[in-house]
Amino acid sequence: MNVYQVIKYDVESLIKDLAKHKNQPEYFYQIRELDRDKEKYSRLTQVEKASRIIYLNKTCYNGLFRVNRAGEFNAPFGKYRNPNIVNEITLRAVNNYFNKAKITFLNGDFEDVVKGIRKGSFVYFDPPYDPVSSSANFTGYDKGGFNRAEQERLKKLCDTLNNKGVKFLLSNSATDFIKHLYRDYRVEIIQAKRAINSKGELRGEVDEVLVRNFE
Repeated sequence: MNVYQVIKYDVESLIKDLAKHKNQPEYFYQIRELDRDKEKYSRLTQVEKASRIIYLNKTCYNGLFRVNRAGEFNAPFGKYRNPNIVNEITLRAVNNYFNKAKITFLNGDFEDVVKGIRKGSFVYFDPPYDPVSSSANFTGYDKGGFNRAEQERLKKLCDTLNNKGVKFLLSNSATDFIKHLYRDYRVEIIQAKRAINSKGELRGEVDEVLVRNFE
């Protein structure tokens, strides 16, 4: 969330700070370890925090955002020859869009975010996906987790929005649990490309679902 806010309000400072980073394993792990020292991390500016996470994303293995149970970034160094750490054109383009479209960023519970929403509005939900197996738990990237009780709470919110006349679209993994949970809505199975897996032969297209309450 901080990355989006910095891109919107202080993109030039972000670009300047990104330029200081090095594509070196020793430096990578120094930057990665900053969140292990809470006092040191708290002294970073919002720009420095945003710069850090973009740098880690560009140089870590497979661009994977992953944290441990303490919420500390733990993806390893990616060993890329020339990662595009300072993508000035894209950052400025996103900054321009955020401001021209008057985008507002909110950080809170998904139920709180849509309070007061009016009939005729449209909502897209992209929750942590229901794991396709016990060994492929994609909710693990969030230290708080997003279990099936949360999936069911989200479905109840979709029911509430539907009754209000609010259109919604939701994406998730194509598990039997999700397909059954949203059986009263339009459920379309699609193929989505996935580039992250420890085994290269397992990367490729996977089944996902799009759930919607409109034609």
